[in-house]
Amino acid sequence: MEHLTKDTFLKKVFDYENKQEWEYAGERPCIIDFYADWCAPCRMVAPILEELAEEYKGKIDIYKIDTEAEQELAGVFGIRSIPSILFVPMNDKPQMAAGALPKESFVQAINEILLVESEASVEN
Repeated sequence: MEHLTKDTFLKKVFDYENKQEWEYAGERPCIIDFYADWCAPCRMVAPILEELAEEYKGKIDIYKIDTEAEQELAGVFGIRSIPSILFVPMNDKPQMAAGALPKESFVQAINEILLVESEASVEN
């Protein structure tokens, strides 16, 4: 799991300074956790994301963005409550979920949003 700054976000996820249309720059689908250290629900989500990072290693990337340190990124995505979780598939628009999701919800989103394309291409 990697913490992103504005610079690493621009390189690894989306260069919103130079591109108008969404264009994901990553090599694998990803989950981005917008959080703050003082946020209790964020602390509940953190160990779940660590487990998922291990379980889906090599299939998806999991990033964290500290909304206190990276206020510009939080603003770009209109983050109003935390945790906010952004699910970023390879060839589709990202989808945002708000709140502390249980692990089952993450697994469902990973399978239905993030890994759907790669599995479909394997079957063909």
